[in-house]
Amino acid sequence: MNPMFEGINRPWQVETHGINKIPESARNGNVKDLFWIWFAANIGILGVVYGAVVLSFGLNFLQSLLVIILGSASFLVVGVFSVAGRDGGAPMMTLSRKVFGIYGNIFPNIVSWLSLVGWETITVITGTFALSALLSIFWHTSYLMSSLAAMVLMLIGVIAASLLGQATLVVIQTWASYVFGAMTLLIIALIIPQTHWHNLLARPEGPWLKGVLPALSIVIAGTGLSWVNAAADYSRYLSKREKSGSIIWATTLGGGIPLFALMVVGLLLATRVPALAESANPIQVIRGTLPQWAAVPYLVTAAAGLVAEGDLSLYSSGLNLLNMFVPVERYKTVLVDAVIMTLGTVYVVLIAQDFLGPFESFITLFGIGLSSWAGVFLADQLTEKKVRNYPSRLLFPDEHGSLCKVRWPALMAWIMGIIIGILFTTSPFFTGWLAQGIFADSGFELIFAFLLGTSSFLILKPIMPQQAATEGETAQRTKLL
Repeated sequence: MNPMFEGINRPWQVETHGINKIPESARNGNVKDLFWIWFAANIGILGVVYGAVVLSFGLNFLQSLLVIILGSASFLVVGVFSVAGRDGGAPMMTLSRKVFGIYGNIFPNIVSWLSLVGWETITVITGTFALSALLSIFWHTSYLMSSLAAMVLMLIGVIAASLLGQATLVVIQTWASYVFGAMTLLIIALIIPQTHWHNLLARPEGPWLKGVLPALSIVIAGTGLSWVNAAADYSRYLSKREKSGSIIWATTLGGGIPLFALMVVGLLLATRVPALAESANPIQVIRGTLPQWAAVPYLVTAAAGLVAEGDLSLYSSGLNLLNMFVPVERYKTVLVDAVIMTLGTVYVVLIAQDFLGPFESFITLFGIGLSSWAGVFLADQLTEKKVRNYPSRLLFPDEHGSLCKVRWPALMAWIMGIIIGILFTTSPFFTGWLAQGIFADSGFELIFAFLLGTSSFLILKPIMPQQAATEGETAQRTKLL
């Protein structure tokens, strides 16, 4: 192999890079790829469910539209964090080591990994529902058999692309955006005429504190916030010459446009089918509103869109495992996560047969940890003088031992953000001590976790100087001497 092209990431070949920094010579990515990656990741049918959930909070049309706009705009944070991928050339949670310390970062990394595994499981579960309904049209068999066959097909589709790696995902996501984006427009065109416009426009204004904020909290937790911990995974192959603004806009628009469209469709559909927000099988409910001839293209579109979402989650969760010092190759971490994903899917589809019950609780609880982490990481980006500098000695341990084991201001701020978020949380599992009165079911937990994580780090950073970085610089000077 020509040394000039060694390490280049190519489609349909197993990616050789793991969590190492990508050398400039191997950075063959393109900013426009980010648009298609995030567009395809958000054309899944879950966006329609979010729109229905928004209306279920008793909001009127304008309030619901405001929630949808702000929720879609949450991908702006993913765009900002994607810039760090260009700067550091490493996955998101590897770059997080600079902020939390190489070993201190393990704790938010665990939350990140669990969140990604949960999301990939949710997408496979939803896709299994779609494929099972599709198979039942052509294959008259039992629920068990159709579910098993559908689950196997979904798992194969999600795992195959994730095994090959980032360059293959770019190609798949781009074509998925073209083909299934167009098919999604067809489904939208069929659903919109069924809207009960009079009922929607006549709805009274809902509560802002106990309606708008909880709805916005759920949408943000399930959309932009659920991807912040993977942002740099897909921008680390970009050259350092790429402009920050281009990266931010490509990511924000790529994720926000399909989300906005699908959530609006869900909002309109819920005027005719209010039970959509609480359905154990939302795929089947939506299918029931379409003409018979549209069943096949709808179910194919729903399943394919979820494959395009699940493959990113599985790929990033594998990188997260590597970041927790699991001593295997990248593609093997994908297989480990695939096993866990399979077990979760089997339980929900074949045993529990429940979907939206644990769904909202899951995204809220893990959203607290990610929200606090995002606040700390963003605060570090805003205050670091050399924000584009991610030296290897702060990201990877070497033979001399880690030079930055734990950055206590970041870790303590993250924990405090989580604590305050939990105290204001209301869920089927527990109710926080402060989730009382006006704060009951208010949705403040994510906002407070983010704000306290950010502010605590800004306060603690000056009064708890980072000795690890200084020691690292001293070690480097000693070597030179």
